[in-house]
Amino acid sequence: MRFKPYPGFTIAAIIMIAILIGLGVWQMQRLTWKENLIATVNGHMAAAPVSLNQVLAMSADDAQYRKVVLGGRFDNAKEAYVFTTDVNGDPVYHVLTPFITDDGRTLMVDRGKIPQGKLSPQSRTAVEGQTHIVGVWRVPDGTGFFTPKPEPDKHIWYARDLAGIAAADGVRLAAPVVIEADSSPNPGGLPVGGQTVVDFPNNHLQYAITWFGLAAGLLGVYLAYHISKGRLTF
Repeated sequence: MRFKPYPGFTIAAIIMIAILIGLGVWQMQRLTWKENLIATVNGHMAAAPVSLNQVLAMSADDAQYRKVVLGGRFDNAKEAYVFTTDVNGDPVYHVLTPFITDDGRTLMVDRGKIPQGKLSPQSRTAVEGQTHIVGVWRVPDGTGFFTPKPEPDKHIWYARDLAGIAAADGVRLAAPVVIEADSSPNPGGLPVGGQTVVDFPNNHLQYAITWFGLAAGLLGVYLAYHISKGRLTF
């Protein structure tokens, strides 16, 4: 075999192939991380509900997506409504209501969704007095650059901005989290709970294959070019 590589082309090819392989390796590392994350979240969702004291003693990562059981009462006078759309693209609102526990701590509960026409509390049956709920412990996503400004006078928000919602109603939360109520039916059928979505796109293997494939393709082009120029012979 005789090989007389072009120096400039070879250096450039080595750099590009190294970058592409590095991207592929990084995606494989991300794949492992994502698979571990999904397994952890699924484990938390499948575990038995824990108490408020137990979940507060956990780290933030260990508490995320845990089911927690609470006893206390809703502060229905301080409902907030977070605009979103359902799976069909129809406008709905999530009802966020402060929940005062038996020992006096306050947490924000996402009770579920209501249609646009049921925004008024008078159009729904309230849960009054002592009650128990089970929900999923979540640190909500923050507001984004394109998130519309809230309308505090109407109690309408466009993201679960817990700090803003709590401040608007003078509520002091025991933790900066939202408890997503389970699907236990509410009086009159609204709000509809059980809206927790566990969706972690996992395309890292496809991305890794793409980067490795591009590296192999570039190597093939490099070799083919040298063969065509008679600088690589077997």
